[in-house]
Amino acid sequence: MNNDVVLRCEGLYKTYSEGPKKLDVINNVSLTLKQGERLAIVGTSGSGKSTLLNLLGGLDTPTKGDVWIQDQQLSKLNEKGRGQLRNQCLGFVYQFHHLLAEFNAVENVAMPLLIRGESKHQAYQLAESLLHQVGLEERTPHKPSELSGGERQRVAIARALITKPACVLMDEPTGNLDSHTAKAIEDLMTGLNTELNTSFIIVTHNTDLANSLDRVIHLEDGEIKEL
Repeated sequence: MNNDVVLRCEGLYKTYSEGPKKLDVINNVSLTLKQGERLAIVGTSGSGKSTLLNLLGGLDTPTKGDVWIQDQQLSKLNEKGRGQLRNQCLGFVYQFHHLLAEFNAVENVAMPLLIRGESKHQAYQLAESLLHQVGLEERTPHKPSELSGGERQRVAIARALITKPACVLMDEPTGNLDSHTAKAIEDLMTGLNTELNTSFIIVTHNTDLANSLDRVIHLEDGEIKEL
């Protein structure tokens, strides 16, 4: 694979069976994402955006087709191998931050490194540095319940970036935020993309956010309609 390609898929299909009925959610999707590229996936509700994101991140298995993350073919890996690859190469941010309520901001951000087996000292040190980068240096000891929606999403973004992933997958990262906070998150993502050369794939209904990215894919009934 070309060294500047961080993620690609070829001929992806995803079909769900409901009794005798079959529901085709993703139909013959192929795409390539290069290092540092920012890609938006847009479409109406039910068009297959989140399903496609889960397939690209190895969180779900395609009915047909395959995904490569850097030079690793997902279908050739077992569940443990896919988990290790996600931890090494990918970051995830969702509409709902999915922070762990019992841990403070530093502990939440450090979690992927602790899962990887790195020392608590190193993990916490890097977590504090990233929280400083996202403007939360004063909020490091606070638990999610003590943070605003925008602050929680910034913690989630810091957590996604702590492993220095090749690509961050985001599902409606500004969907629950007011316009001012959403713009701040967008500016943060742009800055981190420039600074770290991390690729982003962002599922969004936010047309301003989508149009600010390098490329937009329109998904309709599980198919790419426009590039």
